[in-house]
Amino acid sequence: MNRIHTLFQNKKERVLSIYFTAGFPALEDTLPTMQAIESAGADIIEIGVPYSDPIADGPTIQDSNMIALENGMSLKKLFEQIKDMRQTVSIPVVLMGYLNPIIQYGMESFLKKCQEVGVDGLILPDLPMQQYLDEFKTLFEQYGLSNTFLISPQTSEQRIREIDEHSNGFIYMVSSHSITGAKTGITEAQIAYFKRVQAMNLKNPRLIGFGISDAETFGIASKYSNGAIIGSAFIKKVKDSKDLKTDIYTYIKSVIQ
Repeated sequence: MNRIHTLFQNKKERVLSIYFTAGFPALEDTLPTMQAIESAGADIIEIGVPYSDPIADGPTIQDSNMIALENGMSLKKLFEQIKDMRQTVSIPVVLMGYLNPIIQYGMESFLKKCQEVGVDGLILPDLPMQQYLDEFKTLFEQYGLSNTFLISPQTSEQRIREIDEHSNGFIYMVSSHSITGAKTGITEAQIAYFKRVQAMNLKNPRLIGFGISDAETFGIASKYSNGAIIGSAFIKKVKDSKDLKTDIYTYIKSVIQ
C-alpha cells in the first residue's frame, strides 16, 4: 500500500493536489516548492515533467514547460533533485508526464527510479490503456506505483467503468473537454457531468482537475468528488514570486480556508 492509498483511506473529502512544473520558475526550485506545498496543507504533490509538446496543457503550463526546459530540466536532473525528498516531504508525490521522454529513458528504469526516490504514482495522459495493460501494468505493480487515468465529459460509461477497474490510485476527472487552464467558474453542464460520475459509485477515489483555481471552485468540485487538482492557477502564482515559500503558503491557505 503506497501513500496514495493511505491518504484516501484516511481522508475522503476535500483532498487537494497541487501541480507544478519541475525546474520552474528556476531550475533548483523543485524541492523547495514541494516542501512549501506540504507545509501549506495540500495533500498530494503532482510534479510535471517538462516536455516540449504537452498536448493536454494550456498556455500557462506550456509556458512553464518551455522555461523549465530552457533552465536545463530533464528527467535525470529531476531524479537528482528529488533523490532525498523523503527526508523532508511525507505526503504522496505523483509525476505527471508524457510518454516520449519516459520511453527514451526506459520505462522499467524510470519506474525503478521512481520507487527508489519515493514517488507514489504516475499520470501519463498519452499512455493508451491497452498499451498499459499489455506492456506496463506488471512493471507498475512490481515497483509499487499507482497509475492514474483521465476521464472527461465525453468518456462513455463503459470506458469509465473499464478505467475504474484498472486503476489503483485515483481517477483524474477532467472537468471539461479542453486543455488545462483556470476558467471562470463551473458551469451547469460540468455539474451535471460531476453528478453523473458520482452516481456511478466507482471504487476508486476521484479528483477533479482543469479549471480549479480558488476556494469557490475547489469547494464545488469537492461536493461531487473526493477533491480537486490545481495546476495553472498555482503556476501563475509562483511564476513571478519574489518569496516562493510565503506566496505558496498564502495561496494554498486561501484555497482550503
